[in-house]
Amino acid sequence: MLRIKTVKRFTGLAFLTLLVSANTLAAKITTTDQLVAAMQKKYAKSWYKTATFVQKTTNIDKDGNKKVETWYEAMSLPGSLRIDFTPTKDGNGILFTNSQIYVFKNGKVDANRPFVHPLMILGFDIYRLPQNDVVQKLNGLKFDLSILREDIWQDRPVYVVGAKAGDFHSPQFWIDQKNLYFVRMLRPAGKDGMQTQETQFNKYQKLGGGWMSPEVIFMIDGKVVTTEEYSELRANVPLDPKLFDPQSFATVHWRE
Repeated sequence: MLRIKTVKRFTGLAFLTLLVSANTLAAKITTTDQLVAAMQKKYAKSWYKTATFVQKTTNIDKDGNKKVETWYEAMSLPGSLRIDFTPTKDGNGILFTNSQIYVFKNGKVDANRPFVHPLMILGFDIYRLPQNDVVQKLNGLKFDLSILREDIWQDRPVYVVGAKAGDFHSPQFWIDQKNLYFVRMLRPAGKDGMQTQETQFNKYQKLGGGWMSPEVIFMIDGKVVTTEEYSELRANVPLDPKLFDPQSFATVHWRE
């Protein structure tokens, strides 16, 4: 009996030690810099460099009417995302590259301006950019990086950067604690900034040493305005660099 009690005591102490160690490890992430560093440490060597997918885009107007389109998307990390609207032969689409956005109509640039895509940074580039560059871009997107707290999202522990508990309007992003991928962003929207735009990355699937969310939901003041459903997900696909050259948008395609 004495030996059994001793074993039980040892087992209990061992379990307690493991529990304390796990909590200590989890508690190490207390700043945004530490969070970005942890995300990069986990995936910098394995996250895919290129990806392609087919996107079903559903836009919902204020009366509930839905408009469904098919888009072909290709990305090269860090920094470049190409969207071809169907039919691709018409030459219509959008290109994000070099912190610029280009809108194409009939194969020609219709509009162009500086633009840092927050979802590209948070969902993809964060694993492929130097940490200082990531922090600089997140600061530029008006996230308050001095605020980091823990919360629960869809029954999973998350880190929240940019907003204190109960604040669902200030610019903020949410990161899954276990898998260290982006799951949610909220920030002011509208001309006066009084509306709240929310983006969700849901139903993650493993892809090419990293992950991708095949369901993206966009909301304004809690109402769904756009949904995206991804299919035919492929990682580390050989892509012609000219795909992301604005001058070649009309002549180079990854999918006809």
